[in-house]
Amino acid sequence: MTKTAFIAIVGKPNVGKSSLLNRLLGAKIAIVSPKPQTTRTKIMGVLTLNETQLVFTDTPGFHRPHNKLGEFMNTAVDDSICATDAALFVVEPRGELNEKEFELIEKFRQERLRVILAINKIDLVRDKNELLSRIMYLSKLYDFSAVVPVSAQDGSGLDDLKSEMCALSAESPHFFPDDSLTDQPERLLAAEIIREKILRLMDKEIPHGVAVSIEKMREREEKEILDIDAVIYCERESHKGMIIGSGGAMLKRISAKARLDLETFFDIKVNLHTWVKVKENWRNREGLIHNFGLD
Repeated sequence: MTKTAFIAIVGKPNVGKSSLLNRLLGAKIAIVSPKPQTTRTKIMGVLTLNETQLVFTDTPGFHRPHNKLGEFMNTAVDDSICATDAALFVVEPRGELNEKEFELIEKFRQERLRVILAINKIDLVRDKNELLSRIMYLSKLYDFSAVVPVSAQDGSGLDDLKSEMCALSAESPHFFPDDSLTDQPERLLAAEIIREKILRLMDKEIPHGVAVSIEKMREREEKEILDIDAVIYCERESHKGMIIGSGGAMLKRISAKARLDLETFFDIKVNLHTWVKVKENWRNREGLIHNFGLD
């Protein structure tokens, strides 16, 4: 008898949702950076454990939007909660919950949703009494199906978390092949890998107004080389200059690091070419948001 559970991974920005998904799958399908709102769209991950298939939706961090893109990102969270069997609510081990986290809890109540609470980053907590107090406090906020302390960093608590999620599954055929990891198109995965390198290498220099579009992705079968042409879009001419860097140095660093990850992910030699173009205020232009696949 096969079972399936569709589970939305939700929480505030930068709480470790994508890192947790990657750790659960044992493979990197969602990009990670120290910056909030790194994840912009719903990313589906598939984990098959014997007869049970867990289908995850990694959502953008639920936040107060400042542009059309932010509105689309929050809508992705709402849609995931409304169309799922359960939610994995990821929180930090310290601090008060913010306004948006309380809004998520209210949405759980409205949908009468089964929710597992994952307290992430427990590797940062040395006093276990502090963690116990955190569990007691959070447990009073909602009738969670389970409360599981975990660490996406070192894998602590992951086996317990998988067991609790499997317990939420119901008899059903598997919707994906058992060896699947994600339903994301290869072009989108390639674009996200490049964007991750920009976020990591440029730190505070470039805001989130960067998008990547894969213009060409073609394998040369006779030479086993994957040709990828990518365009990096930013919102200002000054940002374009910073991304390119003096003598093209920054763009070369971005491309070199992205190429290594692309070759690891696709298991083939990659010939990557990148360009930088300006699309002013694209995060408030619905047509461009659609073209970049972010709606």
